[in-house]
Amino acid sequence: MNTLKNIVLVLDLISAILLTATILIQTGKSAGLSSAIAGASDSFMAKGGSKTLDAKLARATKWIGLVFVVLTLLAVILVSAVKTPASATTPETTPATTVVTTVPETTPATTVVTTAPATTAAAG
Repeated sequence: MNTLKNIVLVLDLISAILLTATILIQTGKSAGLSSAIAGASDSFMAKGGSKTLDAKLARATKWIGLVFVVLTLLAVILVSAVKTPASATTPETTPATTVVTTVPETTPATTVVTTAPATTAAAG
């Protein structure tokens, strides 16, 4: 499952790079108000309009964009489906348990108090 996830992620990265490149290669579509008044030579009904480089790039952008979206959704599904073991990502987070053992008392506890005799030094 990890191999499939890695393949999809690499293909998604490649499609993202291709999508960015095809968008950047295209020329701007809007020439402003001046071309609308003067009459643009690149109109919708222009002869051979679908065979130009910009038309091919526009079509490629749509398909690469679709592939990118599908691969991204597939990558999200695969990444969320693959569970990594907790020990591989973070240290053990289970709370510490304290074991308390009780020793039954068989004899009562005795306290031993010892006193030392006081010594005084004789002056002399």
